[in-house]
Amino acid sequence: MSSTTTIAWTYLAPNPKSSYKQLFVKGTRIRARVLYGLFASADEPMTAEEIAADYCLPVEAVREAITYCSSNPPEISEDLRREEQIMEATGMNDPNYKYGGKYKILPPGELARILDS
Repeated sequence: MSSTTTIAWTYLAPNPKSSYKQLFVKGTRIRARVLYGLFASADEPMTAEEIAADYCLPVEAVREAITYCSSNPPEISEDLRREEQIMEATGMNDPNYKYGGKYKILPPGELARILDS
């Protein structure tokens, strides 16, 4: 199943105010991928019930986010690819970045090109 298949999500929807194309929990700024990451964590996986309690969400919303992300929707891969391009272009991938490395501010045109790619 992929997100290109028409699915009527109850708790998930795009956020028109975000540059991310993946779905969010309706009425929040919480990306479905964030909830899925907590569930699928290799180090400390959480249950849907634990995530729902931590985020004050219905358990069904968390389960829907898990189902959505498990379907491997292409928009999540595209969002991750764009994030990597921005990190590379701004110098955030530099190993010394967190130790005072230089952050390059992207000109609006270059940022728009990355976001539109």
